Amino acid sequence: MEYRTLGRTGIKVSQIGFGCEHLQGKPYEEIEPLIRGALDRGINIFDMFMSQPQVRTDLGKALAGRREQAVLQGHIGACWEDGQYVRSRDIGKCRAFFEDFMERLQTSYVDIGMIHYVDDDKDFDGVFNGPVMEYAKELKAKGTIRAIGMSSHNPAVALRAVKTGLVDVLMFSLNPAYDLLPEDTLCDDLFVKDTFQNPSLSGVNPIRAELYQACEALGVGITVMKGLGAGMLLNEKASPFGFALTVEQCIHYALTRPAVCSVMAGMSNMKQLERTAGYFETPEEDKDFAKVLSTAPKFSMKGKCMYCNHCLPCPAQIDIAQVNKFLDLALASDSVPDTVRQHYASLSAHGGDCMACGSCEGNCPFGVQVIQRMEKAKEIFGV
Repeated sequence: MEYRTLGRTGIKVSQIGFGCEHLQGKPYEEIEPLIRGALDRGINIFDMFMSQPQVRTDLGKALAGRREQAVLQGHIGACWEDGQYVRSRDIGKCRAFFEDFMERLQTSYVDIGMIHYVDDDKDFDGVFNGPVMEYAKELKAKGTIRAIGMSSHNPAVALRAVKTGLVDVLMFSLNPAYDLLPEDTLCDDLFVKDTFQNPSLSGVNPIRAELYQACEALGVGITVMKGLGAGMLLNEKASPFGFALTVEQCIHYALTRPAVCSVMAGMSNMKQLERTAGYFETPEEDKDFAKVLSTAPKFSMKGKCMYCNHCLPCPAQIDIAQVNKFLDLALASDSVPDTVRQHYASLSAHGGDCMACGSCEGNCPFGVQVIQRMEKAKEIFGV
């Protein structure tokens, strides 16, 4: 297992996380080996949005004695009423069900207090200017939560949240298909193949790209949900690309986006756990998403760096994908953030080391003008 620091929180998280949604309704005898098996394999971050009481109790029992090994995402606003899950902004209910979460998980703190499912501007205004955000800030001030998070499927709303400076962690629906879609696509439409029939779809939506870049620049760590498109991308008939991607390709795509720290994979049995946790033992060619995406006829990524590293090897030892990532962050800002300058400076080779040999451009499946971009990086960063 490999780990990343979750933005400015300083929390170390496994790059493969566990989305626990599919454990709801399972008997404890199936939950316990999955949770403990995940910990044994180095997975340490768990998203637990589910409000159903029994699954919370079972998860707490499964984590008994190993709580300190786990990073928990507990959701503020995920409630249980009349035998079913509801999303609520009633501050009394938010408090009661967050306290219920801690009690059933047998914990005195939650690593990430995730404000649950903010997808439109009206809800954003109510949450960020009302008692829900005040409650989250209160919890953080007391040390009951270590970081304030927010989950969203809407990149424009998520970008508003990130720019407030209040959100430390963003849980966001991210995969190569969703990244094509307009920012106003409704959550329910993400799972409908007809949504992807828009002939104007081409490359990563600019608002989504801006969101990822803003998170990187501001130190907001992203935890990914819906990395497999709820299984849609694994099915040739359902996939909007016209072909199936693999679990490993979807994970690799997400992990190469700016600010992404962990992909929260939904796993409901040991076979799925073993395959997902085995991502880092998978040969690089089996993780490769670039060749398949570059041949998707309807969704051209031409000219856009996808940070896939097909351009390598570089005779000057430049990590071209990283240089391009920092260049994109710089170009997206009115002034280059100090953190971006520092990260660029820490690279062992820079844009100015480019020998203009052109081998990278011959290797790039997306037709990126790498030499030109290396020159631009030298111009902006001075090296």
